[in-house]
Amino acid sequence: MDLSEVMRTAGAAREFTPEPVGPAVLHRVLDHARFAPSGGNRQGWDVVVVQDPDIRSAVRDLCVLGWREYMAHVEQGLVPFAPTDDGRWAGPAVDLDAARAVERPAAFVDTLDTVPVMLVVTARLDQLAVLDNGLDRQSIVGGGSIYPFVQNIVLAARNEGLGAAVTTFLVRREPAARALLHIPAGVAIASLVAMGHPVKQVTKLRRRPVEEFARLDTFDGPPFTA
Repeated sequence: MDLSEVMRTAGAAREFTPEPVGPAVLHRVLDHARFAPSGGNRQGWDVVVVQDPDIRSAVRDLCVLGWREYMAHVEQGLVPFAPTDDGRWAGPAVDLDAARAVERPAAFVDTLDTVPVMLVVTARLDQLAVLDNGLDRQSIVGGGSIYPFVQNIVLAARNEGLGAAVTTFLVRREPAARALLHIPAGVAIASLVAMGHPVKQVTKLRRRPVEEFARLDTFDGPPFTA
């Protein structure tokens, strides 16, 4: 596919057909994705391809708990786990124990164990150059060495006619997931990527126009236009 078409149509796919994704296709997706940039070219990512049905079910159950916490925020009009206006996280904005106890049915999350491809992407923390460490705000820079790889997975999947969704619900239960997937200390979960043949391929994505997010010279400068 043309690169611009891939980028403009690679929205999150959360409903897949039962058609399997062959190992050769998945290998090709990962083979393309590995050329993502990373700090110092350290390539601090690893991928667990989860196929065992019992492990998949356990991963789904952990994701469901993360989803419940997420939705408890959304139901109160909050951005889940977002820092406050000063850029720092002030602690839970909802009762997390209560949130996990409330069922919040969601077809995608509740059937996550049945997706054709389940990938858990991890980050070797000692390989991340985190230049905003020590600033008095939420750190984000370390993700710049991992999430380009995750996005490359999404783009490479789209190029194969597949769809994918990047999720982070599993991160909320990282200690349990680490034990389940034998993830060593010093390695963090960056995302869970679900992939398969989408039931419906979305071709028109809603995104802000360039003039709305690009400014000249200063953050409050005039819009950048062609």
